[in-house]
Amino acid sequence: MNIKLIIDFRDKLMQNLEKVILGKTKVLDLVIMGLLCHGHLLIDDVPGVGKTILAKSIAISLGCKFHRIQFTPDMLPSDITGVSFFNQVSKIIEFRPGPVFAEIILADEINRATPKTQSALLEAMEERQVTIDGVTHPLPKTFMVIGTQNPIEYEGTFPLPEAQLDRFLMKIRIGYPSASYEIKMLESQQFHHPIEDLKAVVTKKELLKVQESIKKIYVSDAIKKYIVRLIKATRENEDIYLGASPRGSLGLFRVGQVYAALNGRDYIIPDDIKEIAGPVLAHRMVIQPGARIKNLTSDQVIQEILSQIPVDG
Repeated sequence: MNIKLIIDFRDKLMQNLEKVILGKTKVLDLVIMGLLCHGHLLIDDVPGVGKTILAKSIAISLGCKFHRIQFTPDMLPSDITGVSFFNQVSKIIEFRPGPVFAEIILADEINRATPKTQSALLEAMEERQVTIDGVTHPLPKTFMVIGTQNPIEYEGTFPLPEAQLDRFLMKIRIGYPSASYEIKMLESQQFHHPIEDLKAVVTKKELLKVQESIKKIYVSDAIKKYIVRLIKATRENEDIYLGASPRGSLGLFRVGQVYAALNGRDYIIPDDIKEIAGPVLAHRMVIQPGARIKNLTSDQVIQEILSQIPVDG
């Protein structure tokens, strides 16, 4: 396993993304970690902070096929997955792929579609395939969904079901830029958008190679037990109605491996798990109504659990 290969990949991708997304190194690190884990990301933030630009920049940087799907209340599942139709000329039934057949998918305002339409992504996100009329169609190896939603505007939206949320590896926020970076943004976009000059800096083959290398990061039995204790604590906490699923355990495991590698180590330490616990677990938990009245958030509960669960068991 070559740690330098993983770090060099991150650095090249980071430098390219920072030409477009200014002053958000920590956010971009989380996005790159999600990519290296072969996971999906949910960006929960207000309009105008660069969610769409970020997704498009990743696709360009990787030289990947990019599709943006604008979710609306009248959208049907077939508008995402595609349809089978009878070709009058060839006299055979043909399949017309939907926009989900790409390598980087932006599911824009995903919570504006009905639950029936949202469910069209469940199989694609978990198994990286789509089954239509009994026929299974595989998706690209580098398939990744970046979902976005606006946390402020709830009118005309449908909350994502737990099964959908659980399929997102991490939930992140971009946030507003600082005053100095907002000025730089104004200057950089005075004549044209920087994304117009963006080029591919890594290949899909390199991405797949790095994704395989990540899996070789050593995880001790003590770290595995620590992960399981944290997940178990979310299921037993009195402020949590629904705790994290086994996908949460696997998410901590995978993202912990990436975090360790990007910090120059071929093994995980407890601090790696603590650093990434919030983005990986917060969206997988349902807070009790009484705790919500006290304005208690998932992130706060996670920090409380991290402070209570001993590392050495």
